[in-house]
Amino acid sequence: MDISIHTTVLPHDDPDASLAFYRDTLGFEVRTDVGSGAMRWITVGPADQPGTSILLAPPAADPGITDDERRTIAEMMAKGTYGWILLATRDLDGTFQKLQEGDAEVVQEPTEQPYGVRDCAFRDPAGNQIRIREVR
Repeated sequence: MDISIHTTVLPHDDPDASLAFYRDTLGFEVRTDVGSGAMRWITVGPADQPGTSILLAPPAADPGITDDERRTIAEMMAKGTYGWILLATRDLDGTFQKLQEGDAEVVQEPTEQPYGVRDCAFRDPAGNQIRIREVR
């Protein structure tokens, strides 16, 4: 089989704040921005990886989701337990410093993990956890 990762989805509850974080703080390029108001679907990704994207999407936009499920999703997003993604960089300390200067919410400073990786963690404006691993 020839399968690659094309897009992963993270929820947003404030498209402008999410767009600013992924574009201005993480430095991703904006590939698409469709919809209006809170119902916007924004695709971002690293400029040098045009085949890999993150879709920032309104949570629970699916009409098949119940009101109870929407409330649960909103509660999980507020706690930072709904969405997350793992990213990687060769310069973890420099990346951490830039994110910290960009007012990203720090969850964990660069740490040598007992399972053999060095990483750090932040939250985006919607509460999604972003772990950034150092590529060695």
